Amino acid sequence: MSFSPKFAILGSGSIGTYIGAYLVKAGYPVVFIGRERLKQEIQLFGLGISDYKGNSFTLAPSQVRYVTDIKEAKDSNVFLITVKSKDTVEVGKSIRSLFSPEELSKIIVVSFQNGVRNSKELASVLPELNDRNLPGMVPFNVVAKGKGQFHQGTSGELVVRSNEFGNKIHSCLRRAGLPSIVHKNMEGILWGKLLFNLNNSLNALAGIPLREELSQRTYRKILASMILEGLEILKLSGIQPASAGKMIPWLAPIILGLPDFLFFRVASSMVKIDPEARSSMWEDLHHGRKTEIPYLNGEIISLADEIGHKAPINRKIASLISEAESGSGKSKYDAETLSNLLGIV
Repeated sequence: MSFSPKFAILGSGSIGTYIGAYLVKAGYPVVFIGRERLKQEIQLFGLGISDYKGNSFTLAPSQVRYVTDIKEAKDSNVFLITVKSKDTVEVGKSIRSLFSPEELSKIIVVSFQNGVRNSKELASVLPELNDRNLPGMVPFNVVAKGKGQFHQGTSGELVVRSNEFGNKIHSCLRRAGLPSIVHKNMEGILWGKLLFNLNNSLNALAGIPLREELSQRTYRKILASMILEGLEILKLSGIQPASAGKMIPWLAPIILGLPDFLFFRVASSMVKIDPEARSSMWEDLHHGRKTEIPYLNGEIISLADEIGHKAPINRKIASLISEAESGSGKSKYDAETLSNLLGIV
């Protein structure tokens, strides 16, 4: 039987809208489910998609089916989950409400979220999915620029679990023009990505674009210390992070510590970052939203607590983000101030 995917993007913000736009352009049926604000924006301006390589395309408002009620996804059979990690279980329950147990066994769900536990949380409320519950990984950054404009500011390939259903989704993504690979060890891939994602919190505290942040060696030394601490805690916990493409966790601290002239030469061959790119955590702080700190640095801290490790660097970073969220702390730290607070020489 041929596979005829009908996509629903649940939590269609920056990442979900960007991926969904490519699927629409390729001719796939797609329904975007998200906030009323973005629905109105797209109805007025349509979608403008661009990336760090200079590629771009537009979709007219009439080409984009953007709704706010998940009931509109009843005719979908592939659900791409791009909500914040704190909302994963709630989204799983919403999917359950749409279908009978027999119907549930025929849909595919892919988690394209930050963190390492989303697929397991979905399994807790959607056990019928079995191998159709696919962990995925998004390595690149997308910035919402307003007026329906979404820009991919960093490079990388989407990753989906390698099995019968993941391979089908991978084929759709590739056909749509999205770089994609499949991988058997998704737990390792997600932990590897989480180590790189520790920069989300650092970039949010720096309050400057990613390229500008990484151009300062002091910020890079802070990030290297965060990743080294994470690697130590993962090793003590018996967890082996995996690399995806050129994202190699155990090499990152070495490269980050290089002098500027060497760092830019090596890093530019591994990842492309344009001047507009910022982290999603910076965007959350900027708009007064709760961040995903519990699902990023917080995961390292939770493991540290289990094994009796103090995790001083990631713990302090998480504390500063929490203070910024609540308005009781600063929302921007220069590199020297932050380095001194963390005790990094």
